[in-house]
Amino acid sequence: MDIRRSDLPLLISLDVLLEERNVTRAAKRLNISQPALSTQLGRLRDMFNDPLLVPLQAGRGMAPTDRALAIQSRLHQALLDLQGAVASSEDFKPLTAKRDFVVAVNDNVFTLVGVLVAQSVLAHQAPGIRLSFITPIEANLTYRMERGEIDLYVGLARQVPEALKSRFLLKDEFRLAQRKGHPRGTDNPGLEEYCTLAHVMVSQEGKFQSSVDNALEGLGHQRHVALTVSGYNQIPLVLGDTDCVATLPSRLLQRYAADLDILPLPFHLPAFDVAMAWHPRSHEDPAHQWLREHFIRAAEQPAAVRTSEN
Repeated sequence: MDIRRSDLPLLISLDVLLEERNVTRAAKRLNISQPALSTQLGRLRDMFNDPLLVPLQAGRGMAPTDRALAIQSRLHQALLDLQGAVASSEDFKPLTAKRDFVVAVNDNVFTLVGVLVAQSVLAHQAPGIRLSFITPIEANLTYRMERGEIDLYVGLARQVPEALKSRFLLKDEFRLAQRKGHPRGTDNPGLEEYCTLAHVMVSQEGKFQSSVDNALEGLGHQRHVALTVSGYNQIPLVLGDTDCVATLPSRLLQRYAADLDILPLPFHLPAFDVAMAWHPRSHEDPAHQWLREHFIRAAEQPAAVRTSEN
């Protein structure tokens, strides 16, 4: 194929088509009509002298030809390189810049550093900067960052994919929490008592098993998990109105220290590291560096204590 006959928008469309393998979904991502994309696919077939994508015999979707599979990864990387080559190298000026950032973070880490970052950015006189905090899905994190769908991941350091750059932010450990005035009193619990208490835990899938339970099993014990919720900040609400207890990160619990007793665990759970991670192509981006600095400063601040009046 003569590269001079190629059309960059057509190659961008081909990249998306090869990822989605479905004209309807690809057209939606490209923000064009399905007939328009079908026309582009016809032109691409003429350019490459190959069908590129053929309909599946069963079900919706299309299958790439051998030629399409051979060029897919190189085409995708070439488009990423081109994007980096034409990116503006001008100094980033928060006061006048317009930029949207997507940060993948769970509500525990958002409470620890995300809120502080939001406060800092809003107070930084950067009216054109917008932040979107979304729930992380680690399974496709690198892929979504490569595509530019996510700018920054903030979460457990051990879950950061090797392909990403990362930086340590903070270390935390687990504590036991109960409401003030709990009928068991404020004595540190023994292991037997800990296991008989009614526990509430976080589980996105509604499971009653976590790393806490795995550690207890190693000691030959099992706790009573009475309730699961989908978010960390729901647990203090449950603790305030029940006799449940919870095992949660210490820095999170500090925000609710006015309403909760925070006690040591009667067994060892290792501390954990929180890190932020980004795709290598964003490493030298001044705007991205600016955002990362906000997270670094937020992580260096002591855990906030939320008063009962807040």
